[in-house]
Amino acid sequence: MKLWDRVEYSAIVDRKPLRLPDNKTVVVWPLVTVEVWDPDGPLPRTILTPPQGVLFVPDVPNWSWAEYGARIGFWRMKAALDKRSMKAVFCINASVIEHYPRICEAALKAGWEFMGHNTIQKPMHAMTNEEEAIRQTAESIKKFTGAKPRGWMGPGLTETHNTPELLVKAGIEYTVDWVLDDQPTVIKTKEGPLYSMPYSVEVNDVVLMANEKRPSSELYDRAMVTCDRYLSEGPEQARVLALACHPYLHGVPHRIGYFEKCLDDLSVKNGVMFSTGGKILDWYKFQRGL
Repeated sequence: MKLWDRVEYSAIVDRKPLRLPDNKTVVVWPLVTVEVWDPDGPLPRTILTPPQGVLFVPDVPNWSWAEYGARIGFWRMKAALDKRSMKAVFCINASVIEHYPRICEAALKAGWEFMGHNTIQKPMHAMTNEEEAIRQTAESIKKFTGAKPRGWMGPGLTETHNTPELLVKAGIEYTVDWVLDDQPTVIKTKEGPLYSMPYSVEVNDVVLMANEKRPSSELYDRAMVTCDRYLSEGPEQARVLALACHPYLHGVPHRIGYFEKCLDDLSVKNGVMFSTGGKILDWYKFQRGL
């Protein structure tokens, strides 16, 4: 099935009103993504260019860059959310449970929503058995938390043509891979509906900080401008704003303050509320009678 066959075109100006509770217009959902990088192979991304353009394994400095997020950065971000009584969606490779159990225990205790992100940080196309990888991810999270994950993010937002069906078969209800709308969207699959939850490749610290090398304030700046635009576009069509963050990027000393400021300045805006992916999906389905 081609991508355009899975989602019906829908102009937002033609849609029935989609309204949030208490006259809110924008719902913000923070995502904290923790990954396991295999040090014995090519890393998902780098901050240091390989010497003389030659990739060496193990890549100690670039692997350590990500490892800092698990040791230090996560705890800064969790403290920021705890202080504000906010919950995040905890997007993880299933192997995070094995490699970083202390982090998973803290997220579970804090009541965060766990999201599947493959077994390890590799594209879905690189998995020998994609169906088994999805199933194993869902089962590992269920075993640890007591409930299957409702949401899914492919590493690098990757999907094969089979991924939507495999996600529904594994009990996944929504994905963030389809960054095509400001509101949830139905994705057609042969196994039943899958839902696309609004996410962003531009209000996203991997793109901004790791790829584009933008200033430390850039995620904050883009989130605020995006939110202001959403608020100005009227109360009848509610929008969803994702804050896509990684501990090795926004948990470092020169960015954590902007993460905190983002939470603070968004939360005081008239018309803004915070939530998690599963609750947003429940609201959307109720509003649309699904």
